[in-house]
Amino acid sequence: MATPENGRADTHESQPLLGGQGSSSERPLWEHESPVVRWPMFTLHKTWEVLASNYVNVLLVFVPAGIITGALGTNPTAVFILNFLAIIPLASLLSFATEELAAKLGQTIGGLLNATFGNAVELIVSILALTQGQIRIVQSSMLGSILSNILLVLGCCFIAGGVTRSEQNFNSTVASTMSSLMAVASASLIIPATLYAALSTSKSSSQENILILSHGTAIILLLLYILYLFFQLKTHSHLFDEEQQQDGGDNQKEPEILSPVAAGVALVVVTIMVAVCADYLVDSIDSIVEESGVSKTFIGLVLLPIVGNAAEHVTACVVAYKDKMDLAIGVAIGSSMQIALFVTPFLVILGWIIDKPMTLHFQTFETVVFFLSVLVVNYLIQDGKSNYLEGSMCLGTYIIIALAFFVYPDDAGDSMLNGLFSKHT
Repeated sequence: MATPENGRADTHESQPLLGGQGSSSERPLWEHESPVVRWPMFTLHKTWEVLASNYVNVLLVFVPAGIITGALGTNPTAVFILNFLAIIPLASLLSFATEELAAKLGQTIGGLLNATFGNAVELIVSILALTQGQIRIVQSSMLGSILSNILLVLGCCFIAGGVTRSEQNFNSTVASTMSSLMAVASASLIIPATLYAALSTSKSSSQENILILSHGTAIILLLLYILYLFFQLKTHSHLFDEEQQQDGGDNQKEPEILSPVAAGVALVVVTIMVAVCADYLVDSIDSIVEESGVSKTFIGLVLLPIVGNAAEHVTACVVAYKDKMDLAIGVAIGSSMQIALFVTPFLVILGWIIDKPMTLHFQTFETVVFFLSVLVVNYLIQDGKSNYLEGSMCLGTYIIIALAFFVYPDDAGDSMLNGLFSKHT
């Protein structure tokens, strides 16, 4: 075999093999001339790069364990815990593949992909729960995702960035736009609750009127979300471009691992695995409630959102620590806004289609908690500055709410909702 030129030999000598760095001038196996050798080794090499990109991927060992225990129908507690842990790394991989694909397809398509897959875990879990009539799980999961992002994630971001800095600045115009939309979303929950209170002395059917109001409101919220995407990506993109210009140099340094096709395949495969694990997770909830005494509301409001938002939690805290607060605000409040204006209305429309009474009439206690949380966050971000004390306020508020829902029984709240849900479970 002919001896390679020195330039080519030096180039390949600096590239590591799958198991380590070779000392000879041979090519890595994933660049082998034979397709029979090249493609399998290339696949293994890329798989290893993806798995090594995040320490949380160690938890992938729970994916086969959770699927096997769920398929065998073993102890419901074991099924719940294993699939609970399995969804955490799957959510991280879903976020990773979405970012890889969005980076290559441009800002507009990337924004739509992030809107679609950014909350894919919550959406999949909620769809499966909705088809099984677990409307309390769906509603509490949606509310829990919003609260965990605007209080838990945002609070951790403020603390992570404020530990080494006395104060951090961010784009108050963008943040206030997002928080204003969250205020509109909270109003969409308050109005059905007040309508229910007004109809309590009426002879009209409260259930039918609440459903009609929820269906109409869901359509309007979806239209508002589409308008916001147009606002963000088209007409007022300059407002959002400021943070991208500031962080552009850092973003270019991060290597891209997957091609668009590979990222698309990864999205499909991971989404399927999430759906399987989520199915077993939802199936085991009733048994967990009976055995442990923990309410469905607490499981949906605290536990499931922590799993679904694990990747976003870590991402937001890391970028906040690096003093990229605009990006952190976009992850925390932007994700909440997607849940409030896109995912929740979509589930209401889906329930309409499959004849499940999914409405925007949350229980009064939940509605008040949501409104107060949005109010607190609006006050904290209106000046465009943050510090660790404001982060502690968000975190403290979230812990108080979690504690309240821990002692909040499933049979508490509005009598009409409890009777409506019991008929469809």
